[in-house]
Amino acid sequence: MTNTGMFFRMLLSAVFRRRSRAVMAVVASLVGAATLFCLAMICIAVPQQMNQEMRAYGANLIVTPFADSENGKSGIDDAMVEHTTEMVSAKGSEKHATYRYENVRVNAAPYVMAGVNPAQVRNLNHHWVVDGSWPSAGKVLVGRDVADAMGLKVGGSITIGYRASDNAASSGQASQSGTDGTGGTTQSGDESAQSGTDGTSDGQTSSGSTGAQQTQNGHVSSDIMDTSGTEFRVAGIVDTGGSEDSIIYALAGDVDKLTGSTRGVDVIEYSSGASNLTALVNSINDMTSMHVKAQQVTKITASDTRIITMLQTLFWIVSLVVLVLTLVGVGTTISSIVSQRRNEIGLRKALGASSHAIGVEFYVESAVYGLLGGLLGTAIGYGMARWLCATVFERSIGFNWWLAVVSVVFSALVAVVASIPPVHRATRIDPAVVLREE
Repeated sequence: MTNTGMFFRMLLSAVFRRRSRAVMAVVASLVGAATLFCLAMICIAVPQQMNQEMRAYGANLIVTPFADSENGKSGIDDAMVEHTTEMVSAKGSEKHATYRYENVRVNAAPYVMAGVNPAQVRNLNHHWVVDGSWPSAGKVLVGRDVADAMGLKVGGSITIGYRASDNAASSGQASQSGTDGTGGTTQSGDESAQSGTDGTSDGQTSSGSTGAQQTQNGHVSSDIMDTSGTEFRVAGIVDTGGSEDSIIYALAGDVDKLTGSTRGVDVIEYSSGASNLTALVNSINDMTSMHVKAQQVTKITASDTRIITMLQTLFWIVSLVVLVLTLVGVGTTISSIVSQRRNEIGLRKALGASSHAIGVEFYVESAVYGLLGGLLGTAIGYGMARWLCATVFERSIGFNWWLAVVSVVFSALVAVVASIPPVHRATRIDPAVVLREE
């Protein structure tokens, strides 16, 4: 029999003759590998899914036209919307919605009306609670504050009037307002209402424009008490708890008809999956020829980063604790095995076995325990990770083969490291003392 064959025969004999100790070592490695692999899988998969979840609560990036540019007067045209969207999508997945804001009158009271694509807005803002349906042709979605102030109900009617003097200020000025949360675009719209109510068009006086404005099918009135306008049905009422509740949403085409003009949008909201959102913002802002400005929605971005950082910190803390416990468990088990084989070690050294040969045998034995525990622990850890992701995060999770290989190899390495102290003691056993005790 060759030396290699004898070595493995002795190794298997040592494992099977002390099966209970071997099982304890494997279980210690298994628990550590299962816990670490489960945490690692969750720590890798959940932040990506949390990004998606956080993005469901609105935009993390908004794009607005420069106030002093041509786009500031006409908004962002379709070609620029498409070009900006291509830049955002090149850095990762994206969802977006466009908004055109106009100041309108309802019962002579000023409100903000947004022309939107309902499918885009609905896809971007999953957190919006809509009682009824989304806007369609001739039907509007009103904010909760508007509905409460006007006593509106789903299925009711609302008469909306448009006055050119209310929108004389550049609509682009409104879009320059900063955002500090999920209501980025609605804040822009609110400022549009505030900035527009006091202005008049260039070269136009209120009295001078009256005759022309009253010829637009009753859509425009210079009389502050004039309640005429276009009648819409209330398709639904939106409740977000934010500034969106003070806006009236309609199809972009309906807003075009109400105002008698077609122009670009005031705000583009993006929910971007870019890994480096700051770099994306800078790349858009560096393209000055685009005449648009990008900015992050800081509350969404900060909350996203903070939650992920907390999760990763928890992962490292728990991993450190599990690693220490695994080292202690495997080290204690190997120490017990060395103590049981003390006489055998002394006899082998007396017969000429070197300390190096004895150490190698114990290290290989420990590695075998670690490999077995790592294989079983990785499988169990994956099952735990799938269960946690399904029950807690309501997401599926795929198997990461690279992480599985690292888990198994790391388990074997941890077992070897844990066996260093007891193996060192085994190699220092004096055969004379051991044989004398016998």
